[in-house]
Amino acid sequence: MGLTKQYLRYGPAALFGLVASARGNAAFVALRGEWGRCVAVPACEHVFVWDTRKGEKVLILKGLKQEVSCLCPSPDGLHLAVGYEDGSIRVFSLLSGEANVTFNGHKAAVTALKYDQLGGRLVSGSKDTDVIVWDVINESGLYRLKGHKDAVTQVLFLKEKNLLVTSGKDTLVKWWDLDTQHCFKTLVGHRTEVWGLALVSEEKRLITGTADSELRVWDITYIQEEQVKDPDEPESKKSKGSSLGAEENTGEDETLELDECPEERLLKCSKVGSVMREGRDRIVTLATDRTGKILACHGTDAVLEVFSVLSEEEVQKKLEKKMKKAKKKAKQKSEEEPEGSVELSLQEEIQRVTNIRASAKIKSFDLILSPKGELKIVLLLQNNIIESYNLNLSAQVPQAVRASKITIGGHRSDVRTLAFSSDNIAILSAAAESVKIWNRSTLQCIRTMECEYALCSLFVPGDRQVIVGTKTGKLQLYDLASGSLMETLAAHDGAMWSIALSPDQHGFVTGGADKCVKFWEFELVKDESSIQKRLSMKQVRILQLDEDVLCVRYSPNQKLLAVSLLDCTVKIFYTDTLKFFLSLYGHKLPVLCMDISYDGALIATGSADRNVKIWGLDFGDCHRSLFAHDDSVMYLQFVAKSHLFFTAGKDNKIKQWDADKFEHIQTLEGHHQEVWCLALSPNGDYVVSASHDKSLRLWERTRELLVLEEEREMQREAEYEESVAKEEQPVVAGETQGETGLAGKKTIETIKAAERIMEAIELYREETAKLKEHKAICKAAGKEVPLPVNPILHAYGNITPSAYVLEVFKKVKSSELEESLLVLPFSYVPDLLRLFNEHIHLGSEVELLCRALLFLLKIHFGQITSNHMLVTVIENLKKTTISRVSEARDVLGFNMAGLQYLKREIEAKDEVTFFADATDRFEEKRRKRKKKEKMVLAVV
Repeated sequence: MGLTKQYLRYGPAALFGLVASARGNAAFVALRGEWGRCVAVPACEHVFVWDTRKGEKVLILKGLKQEVSCLCPSPDGLHLAVGYEDGSIRVFSLLSGEANVTFNGHKAAVTALKYDQLGGRLVSGSKDTDVIVWDVINESGLYRLKGHKDAVTQVLFLKEKNLLVTSGKDTLVKWWDLDTQHCFKTLVGHRTEVWGLALVSEEKRLITGTADSELRVWDITYIQEEQVKDPDEPESKKSKGSSLGAEENTGEDETLELDECPEERLLKCSKVGSVMREGRDRIVTLATDRTGKILACHGTDAVLEVFSVLSEEEVQKKLEKKMKKAKKKAKQKSEEEPEGSVELSLQEEIQRVTNIRASAKIKSFDLILSPKGELKIVLLLQNNIIESYNLNLSAQVPQAVRASKITIGGHRSDVRTLAFSSDNIAILSAAAESVKIWNRSTLQCIRTMECEYALCSLFVPGDRQVIVGTKTGKLQLYDLASGSLMETLAAHDGAMWSIALSPDQHGFVTGGADKCVKFWEFELVKDESSIQKRLSMKQVRILQLDEDVLCVRYSPNQKLLAVSLLDCTVKIFYTDTLKFFLSLYGHKLPVLCMDISYDGALIATGSADRNVKIWGLDFGDCHRSLFAHDDSVMYLQFVAKSHLFFTAGKDNKIKQWDADKFEHIQTLEGHHQEVWCLALSPNGDYVVSASHDKSLRLWERTRELLVLEEEREMQREAEYEESVAKEEQPVVAGETQGETGLAGKKTIETIKAAERIMEAIELYREETAKLKEHKAICKAAGKEVPLPVNPILHAYGNITPSAYVLEVFKKVKSSELEESLLVLPFSYVPDLLRLFNEHIHLGSEVELLCRALLFLLKIHFGQITSNHMLVTVIENLKKTTISRVSEARDVLGFNMAGLQYLKREIEAKDEVTFFADATDRFEEKRRKRKKKEKMVLAVV
């Protein structure tokens, strides 16, 4: 067997040029206990935490592959829940930056996340229309709530009640009772999608935002259980009625129960009116601060509208003032006016504070009210900027002041051209508004220069200047040392699509939409402002063609020039005479990119028809046509001193190919949107790419060998895992297809966990059989024969087979336990029940084993009860479980009582010291007052 060709793997080195992705939402987080300073924002698959005061990145919460779609900080400020595009949720610790918990339940992107008041539960809404409640402490899913017919847009816990309110694009707002896990009320008063929800006025008011300019306000009235019964009924009769049997009960109560609408048991929700917004488009984000005093919203424009919600005391004061005025007027008119007629309008209760106009379209915001009464607002903008504002609410006319703006880390628009310096150290990136120079090793932006819409660029030999070709056909020459524009030349009448440096480094060639290829040379000219000469460029030749020029490339020996045209062909000309040499035709759509290999033997062309064709430059014959990408091929470049090349496509992928063997080597996945361009370093060790997701990514050549067979195998495995995740979810016996369901979903992890449990049980069976056999041998021999030790059990410290099964069980993630047991075949369940009995009797992992036991009984109830062999096991389990659980409950109760006692002791101590402090302060004030009085008397 011959040696296979070996390649070196390219791997992701860094993500830079991104301040924040516009996909998710911004959220204030508490780092080192300080709220309002640090803000968490999505950055493709990662989460960046920025210090708004310093403008520095202080923490990166690293994701896997999927893009972040939603963020929610925990009430204690120690954790951040992050929702992803594939429906998974990860809870990160802000202290360590590690992901502690992963929840898999949704089939589509997570669109809404919210913690309850204590931070013990997390609710998530998704594009798959489901709402799932998760137990953060136990790291498991509680239940799935089904009812919405379209994507869920917002979810909110009610603080005091165990209720949940959700809104969706199906125009509905649903109220859920979490005790019974059902939807008890649906608000149908909206004609369009409900994009936002907010609870204000101590959760007595609900505000909804839709596709119009109205904010609808709903009054919430909570109905107590006692109010369902007749309040005039005497207490004695109530107790008598409740103690009687069913047949002795009067029919009066029954009619009350029937007449009472079940929806109205918990709360009533009625529309009060609307508050008008200034924006005419749909609501994008509607939210309140943590106190519920400030309400803010924005549409698809750049204006954030801030409202103040009056508290009950403020409403009362305003009402009293209004009453006084009304009485005054009534006295003047000598009319009797009833007191009850004075009411506050909705506009007076929810007052407009101010409008904040950002520098670009707002994608999301977060706000926090400091104890001093200052409102801090952070805005995540569409053009890769984070802005923070301060608003002094106590001022007569509150005006928002911009506190900071984080922009230096990236471009405002998509990067359309990239270039590497000849020493592999500097990277040039240019977009519609600026050219930036980055240091490759530190990834810091070292120069920013304003430019027109850039389409192509290059470093001038010597790396001291750069040239940028623009959409208006201009050539712009920049000096890197000063960061200034040295010269601008009108080169083409249309867009300049391509620029290529000549191999002799004396000049370059440009191609544009004006059907011309122009040849330029570098020259030194006298600078008017200084004695020294400066670099300039002059046009030396022009080649007129019949079609728009899309790409130009020199052959390495500078003998040939390749020009790709809008008529889908590539024309090859002799450089010296500009005579036509070859025409490469075969692409169905225009060739957008091409490159010639280092030895001038091959030319590779990438087209909008998704194909890459490899041609010989000697005769212009097509060696091979490769289906490269699922969308247009945007960029193509050969690796230095090899026949390997990279392509970038609109399908978000970068691929490496071998032009000799016509094989696909590897795919670099990371970008979440179209890849516009890439650049290879002259030594071939680095690849930098730019995408529509605003990110720049650096890829590095590692020393790891890449074997194509292994790569294909890994690809097949990934495809299998993806197909497993897309399979139908297993049906749970006894579960009706109603409003609720299991929180988790079947994933490759749950299948692997089930397989590990099955393997452990198999090992347990084998070892117990061996032990029986060994005992029989010892009995026959009449002496002790050594038992061979199982290597797996030996690795775990010579534990027993049953203890090994428990160890495997403990290693199953809490969030994946139910789904893993659901996949487990019934043939393993009897052994598992016997093992549970043994371990619960010993008192080890009682809580975990009881949870698994109850779930197994629920899903295999019929088979377990009909199996006579398991009757004694179940009887034993009943006794051991009840006794052990009651023991655990007693321990918990004792610990709780002890902790509460300690809490009371500490509080009593703190109160004493608090009053002592207050007395000292009072004494000090009195001394100061006396001193002041003495000074006044002395003056007098």
